[in-house]
Amino acid sequence: MKKIIFIAILMVFGLALFSGCATMKGETTGEYIDDSTITTKVNADIVKDPDAHYFKIDVTTTQGHVVLQGFVNNRDTEARLVAKIREIRGVKSVKSLLKIEERK
Repeated sequence: MKKIIFIAILMVFGLALFSGCATMKGETTGEYIDDSTITTKVNADIVKDPDAHYFKIDVTTTQGHVVLQGFVNNRDTEARLVAKIREIRGVKSVKSLLKIEERK
């Protein structure tokens, strides 16, 4: 009887352990980039930018799609940020809702 219970427990743990593997879509752990990682990299690029680092820019990432909301000083800064963000691994698209705000 103990042997049957032991085998049943092993089967349950085995199924629980391997059931998550099917959702990886062929990606290994090292290849998978999640939304929080992308958001962190986008925020780092904003902080490094000489014109955008002092503006309030909110970043939202959902399944690799990045949305920027906030303010920049001109369209050149916006274009530079969007181009840089598109280069980040795992980013599928970038939608800019940034507005122009002149700093005095």
